Amino acid sequence: MSRIVVTGMGIISSIGEGLDANRLSLKEGRSGISALGLFPSKYSGVLPCGEIKISTSALSEELKATDPGLTRTSMLAEIAFAEAIQQAGWSDDQLHSSSTALVNATTVGGMCLTDELYRDANAEREGSAYLSSYDYGSVALHLQSRYHLGGIINTVNTACSSSANSIMFGAKLIRAGIARRAIVGGVDSLAKFTINGFHALHILSPEPCRPFDKDRQGLNLGEAAAFLVLERAEDATNRKQYAEISGYGNTNDSFHPSSLSENGEGPYLCMKEALRVANLQPEDIGFINAHGTGTENNDEAESQAMIRLFGQATPFASTKSNIGHTLGAAGAVEAVFSVFNLFYQEVYANIHFQEPIPSTGLVPVQAYSSWTGRHVMTNSFGFGGNCSSLIFSKV
Repeated sequence: MSRIVVTGMGIISSIGEGLDANRLSLKEGRSGISALGLFPSKYSGVLPCGEIKISTSALSEELKATDPGLTRTSMLAEIAFAEAIQQAGWSDDQLHSSSTALVNATTVGGMCLTDELYRDANAEREGSAYLSSYDYGSVALHLQSRYHLGGIINTVNTACSSSANSIMFGAKLIRAGIARRAIVGGVDSLAKFTINGFHALHILSPEPCRPFDKDRQGLNLGEAAAFLVLERAEDATNRKQYAEISGYGNTNDSFHPSSLSENGEGPYLCMKEALRVANLQPEDIGFINAHGTGTENNDEAESQAMIRLFGQATPFASTKSNIGHTLGAAGAVEAVFSVFNLFYQEVYANIHFQEPIPSTGLVPVQAYSSWTGRHVMTNSFGFGGNCSSLIFSKV
């Protein structure tokens, strides 16, 4: 069976535009979580978020976008997508080929323009420029049109595990021979829909989030886009290979619409399945990029699952302390960060951490350091108990 390798990546988040900017921010322990400055919300100055400090109009100018219905979500996706394919060095023929798949993931999609669509719907005129942008597939359709993609196009929405599942699905398309190469990832922008919704659940923190800390108060929402290029290793012999995607697992703990079971049954099972697919043992994993949202339930459940499978020894951290929870983009963003761990042989701090959760005693990595390891696991857990784990391995 062909090995599947990562040959390109692209990212934009609240800690930088592009791979180099994001990596430097992680090394220096920077946080992109701050008061809202560009997004109109009654929670501005009250609830910190991982906001990308580039206005939507500036994004339009950067991309020379003229479509009035184009969303901030689609524009962020285009920036990350462009970097990923540039990194991979693809030709136009490869982009246009029927053997090239695109699997995008999003939670919000075009719902970032709900207010605009609502105003249009109540205006005394026909139609709305925002109607075609409103569904989940609009981002993938924009990328397909912009780059004349010729292969399978799909969109995944499993809440916060969405883009981890898009990566998994892309790898499976290649392994099944349905696609020869795949561009996989996800995007979400800040939206009133999600800020108000998560606030209603009482899980938004009034301070920068503190994953795995005893006194954690909840999560910070963020916005980001990230894409990875997946190819068969034999098709990429003359290009940079960042890492191999060697394992993946998806389960559902069927416990609660928005909470994980106390013993982390779903997280435990998806991590175990990823190890099985990769033919690895728990002790082979050198570092875990944890889901680590900073909420009371998630951090407790994930900690219990990690202890159950790995014991107390495996180093781990959550990069949501840097960028917040980027929802449908989180799995892809953290996949990029996990590939950084392997390619550059370094790990990044779980910033803002002070004291461990008493029931687990787990202490995440607290400082940037060099590291020697061959396998990294990254976790993404979504509402409805949809739990996914990916394993990336050094090539």
